[in-house]
Amino acid sequence: MEAMWLLCVAAAVVAWGFLWVWDSSERVKSREQGGRLGAESRTLLAIAHPDDEAMFFAPTVLGLARLRHWVYLLCFSAGNYYNQGETRKKELLQSCDVLGIPLSRVMIIDSRDFPDDPGVQWDTEHVASVLLQHIEVNGINLVVTFDAGGVSGHSNHIALYAAVRVLHSEGKLPKGCSVLTLQSVNVLRKYVSLLDLPLSLLHTQDVLFVLNSKEVAQAKRAMSCHRSQLLWFRRLYILFSRYMRINSLSFL
Repeated sequence: MEAMWLLCVAAAVVAWGFLWVWDSSERVKSREQGGRLGAESRTLLAIAHPDDEAMFFAPTVLGLARLRHWVYLLCFSAGNYYNQGETRKKELLQSCDVLGIPLSRVMIIDSRDFPDDPGVQWDTEHVASVLLQHIEVNGINLVVTFDAGGVSGHSNHIALYAAVRVLHSEGKLPKGCSVLTLQSVNVLRKYVSLLDLPLSLLHTQDVLFVLNSKEVAQAKRAMSCHRSQLLWFRRLYILFSRYMRINSLSFL
């Protein structure tokens, strides 16, 4: 009897959650009409390493595709921490192809100024300068990157947030250019997949992207392109992480 009661409660929560997904989509449409997340915008996804685009941002990339955004990707390193930089650059291009980002809109920075190393603090002003250059050259009106927690706490992720925060706070972004940051969550929420949906609906401040089953398969194919990174714990990540299915984002 108790088990049946729990199943009923779970079913009610899931049903409630999907009703809120519908409502969330309506809110996104309203915001789209308002111009903050409009159709056919030019969006720059700024990441630190090859595989960030699939491991963390796949729901955002695919969600923006629904809104017919032109998505550009700027990767600040080749991911050469284990001397696999050349391999990882090729994997990134394959992943972008799966996610629908044209290779002509993908830029990979392979510079000693931005090493793939959690023990190295990237220079905020230098990151901001490079980021601003790509925003201006490509006519970007929406920038998407990590928040202050960097999702995983990696210092390179956090450096991107620090740079875009500087550009935003100092008024250096072009007129009409907005910034969305991917919300970090605690470890428990991070690994409960779609079970996190009700909390995501409650705590999302601005934009929520939830993938359907077809899009989840697409996100997994993109992540599978990063063969050099598919260690056992990342395979578990693909199975259980909410970031392969749900992205909650906030405007600066």
